[in-house]
Amino acid sequence: MSKFPLKKTTSDAGISICGVRLYLLPIETRVPLKFGSETLTSVTCARACVAVESATGDRYEGWGETPISVQWAWPSTAGYTERYNRLEEFCRILAKEWADFSVKGHPLEIGHDFQKDRLGSVLAAFNKDQPDVLKVPYLAALVCCSVFDQAIYDAYGVAVNLPVYETLGSDFLNRDLGHYLTPAVGSDSSFQGVFPAEYLTPARTRLPAWHLVGGLDPIDEGDDYNPVDDGHPVLLRDWITRDGLKCLKVKLRGTDAEWDYQRLVSVGEISLALDVTSLTADFNCTVMDPQYVIDILNRLANDHTEVYDRILYVEQPFPYELSEHMIDVRRLAAMKPLLMDESAHDWEHVQLGHSLGWNGVALKTCKTQTGAILSMCWARAHGMHLMVQDLTNPMLAQLPHVQLAANIPTMMGVETNAMQFYPAASDIEAKVHPGIYQRRNGQVDLSTISGPGFGYRVAEIGRELPDPVVSYGD
Repeated sequence: MSKFPLKKTTSDAGISICGVRLYLLPIETRVPLKFGSETLTSVTCARACVAVESATGDRYEGWGETPISVQWAWPSTAGYTERYNRLEEFCRILAKEWADFSVKGHPLEIGHDFQKDRLGSVLAAFNKDQPDVLKVPYLAALVCCSVFDQAIYDAYGVAVNLPVYETLGSDFLNRDLGHYLTPAVGSDSSFQGVFPAEYLTPARTRLPAWHLVGGLDPIDEGDDYNPVDDGHPVLLRDWITRDGLKCLKVKLRGTDAEWDYQRLVSVGEISLALDVTSLTADFNCTVMDPQYVIDILNRLANDHTEVYDRILYVEQPFPYELSEHMIDVRRLAAMKPLLMDESAHDWEHVQLGHSLGWNGVALKTCKTQTGAILSMCWARAHGMHLMVQDLTNPMLAQLPHVQLAANIPTMMGVETNAMQFYPAASDIEAKVHPGIYQRRNGQVDLSTISGPGFGYRVAEIGRELPDPVVSYGD
């Protein structure tokens, strides 16, 4: 398969979209996952196949996938079914919008232009005349958009016969980062003449894996829990022992300081006993005052110093609508790196967070591959910490997720927890990529990823799909 000629004008180089198919794949959890005020017991993955045409008229296909995680992307008092139905309908609408989108170029250019020129107006029209409780938030719209955006990157990689992360330099991109990004006021950074490849690191094939300790997860024999007889652990101690875990992410309530403190102490004591070296505290947008978190950290520092010392960073304590909650977080960020997650919709939100004192970003491919790349570049240029966080990604969704972490300088590996909550969902993919769907010696192994695009090896996986729910173009 030959590469495209390396040309510099969008009229001559790149790809254009000529077809879109959307599939919906439902999954049940083996144990419930609680975060914030809601609990997840099932999820539907949206999977897209996007067909593209090169400048020479050749056609290629690429794939993208993400869980439509309603509870994470759209916390609300509205019922789950109402919200899910709205997001499924929005995915169908976006499939048509992407199929009709005529921009030609590199996926970064196509993805950026779609988000800037189309996504907002489509979302506004979708929300028109809806009660506030049923208006889809922008974060949820990004989740729906991400499957199509990912698929274009995969298709482009197939077309040029290269892995996605080898196509982010000046040889392939028609626009430098100065076209997209603006430095912070007073910053010495410049994006003129700079391309994303300059912020990447050499790809790694092994990554430390973070395990999620959910709000309902039993951590020791004394906890009340229902055993699950499927060959996988339930208790935290057993997970640590079987998978050789060194990194634990602890979900907290953010509304009950004593419970949050005791949870960190309990997990911390197990960590000390079993040689877990890194912890993080995730408050999931429920805290309104930085003092809440500061008090917990100070109490840990005084009474459980070794547990405090193992906390690598704190994740998203405050509401993700940054423009509505302009909270100065500098005192907290001075204690531990403070990472934006839900609020880091795109690089402009990262810039706003940076101005309020946030000093790190948790990237997610479910906010689009384009958004993750641009946010990563802005954050690195301004000295912010980076992590790659999970949306409990199974099946194909796991592959772009771990590759993002493998190609950038994260603080410590990658969060990966689908094997905790629905391991059987990825059994078919695991036959081709065993090290990506299990954690051994505290790591995931990416060495089976090969070939162009995201290196899915879809034909070898051979998953039988249902009929597409919508199909447009060729």
